[in-house]
Amino acid sequence: MSKDINRRITIKDVAREAGVSISTVSNALNNVNVLHPDTKERILEVAKRLNYTPNLNGRNLKAQATGVLGLFLGAIRGPYYGELSDSIYSACRAGGYELEIFLSSDSSHILTNILGHRVDGAIILNSAIGKEQEEILRLQEIPTVYIDRVLIGEKSSSVVFDSKSGGEQAARFLLELGHKKFMYVEGEADNYDNHERKKGFFETLKRAGITVEDDYILKGDFERERAYKSVTDFLDEGKELPDAIFAANDLSAIGVIEALRDGGVNVPGQVSVMGCDDIETTRLVSPSVTTIRTFFEKQGNIAVEQLISMIKGQPGKLITLKGRVIPRDSTIAKDL
Repeated sequence: MSKDINRRITIKDVAREAGVSISTVSNALNNVNVLHPDTKERILEVAKRLNYTPNLNGRNLKAQATGVLGLFLGAIRGPYYGELSDSIYSACRAGGYELEIFLSSDSSHILTNILGHRVDGAIILNSAIGKEQEEILRLQEIPTVYIDRVLIGEKSSSVVFDSKSGGEQAARFLLELGHKKFMYVEGEADNYDNHERKKGFFETLKRAGITVEDDYILKGDFERERAYKSVTDFLDEGKELPDAIFAANDLSAIGVIEALRDGGVNVPGQVSVMGCDDIETTRLVSPSVTTIRTFFEKQGNIAVEQLISMIKGQPGKLITLKGRVIPRDSTIAKDL
């Protein structure tokens, strides 16, 4: 089939390509049990190949705006997601829009809700959306703001933390305190912020002539419990303690501190610990957590502003938010 890739694929296109009627395609897509399995399989294969997504409301691209923006999350654990969602909701209301939050790890389900004209634009913080889905959204000219990757186009913007700079700042701060042996507790492996923070942290240490051994790179997955277990396992192995630990976010930093405390290690007397984000809990635990303030409330506000701007016809852009070190009680200068 010869098609204009910038045109939205319709059910008629699928029917024509598959050599069946529109009603047969509808039956296949809606799982109506009246078709031969081979026919249904062929139709679904054609629909997938053509990147066809049903319009949930039975409307085309010229349909009236919904007045709703969509926030598409792959998870909602921890205070970051809650505070980010609150800031996005407030910005939506201020801009005259309602907010609908979609929690899913199924890329097809996500695309169905976006391309089905359920929302006027999308804010995406979801690893289920990969390059294939990004391209579909681009070709269909869906206004989209990404807050977990850099992707700029006519209808796509990115509002991201300068996480590489955050990692650099953490390394410089800990080096200035006189620390020489380091541990990094990383976040999710495929996460943009984790990758950039780790890169900035390690590159800065390397310039100072310091290498972090593989045994001192632990899994934290941005979770308190996971970080606690990783550090506990490390202590059980009886290896030499690091001078300082940088965790990819505050929740894992708190898990690190709890594991060290339960293992009889004094923080910060024996080991300094530093996190990233500056969630409210960092000020409430003991010791309070030294961190990088990333201004995620601002990220949510700007994401909505950018999305509304693209809906009104403005091109997408990249906005990078730089953080700053907030010293607290979990770090201390090392005795020389």
